[in-house]
Amino acid sequence: MGNLYRFVEPVVLLLLKKKGHSYGYDLASDLAEHALTDAEIEKGALYRTLRQLEMNGNVKSEWETDGGGPARRVYRLTAKGEQHLEEWSEVLEHLSKSMSRFVRDTRESLRQPSMRKKSA
Repeated sequence: MGNLYRFVEPVVLLLLKKKGHSYGYDLASDLAEHALTDAEIEKGALYRTLRQLEMNGNVKSEWETDGGGPARRVYRLTAKGEQHLEEWSEVLEHLSKSMSRFVRDTRESLRQPSMRKKSA
């Protein structure tokens, strides 16, 4: 899956699916509570992810100029993005099962006496 920041991608896709549309600033604040890792996600990683998702056709953005304030970019999930979210769901489900199996095996192994050979 590449670098840890790649795990920003499925969260962004899910947030856009749930919200319908969102601004980068709002996504940044929601990202922390939905993150798949304990590591702090830098805003730069979020915006790089959004740019990559848009380049791949998973997200579409437009400048919103009404509202009296400065122009803001609003992001929306595309149909292709929904398919990509489904792919992420399958990948993460498999990863979750693999990680659970690893933790279970590790705990079982740690409960048993060491099998090391003693030095003569």
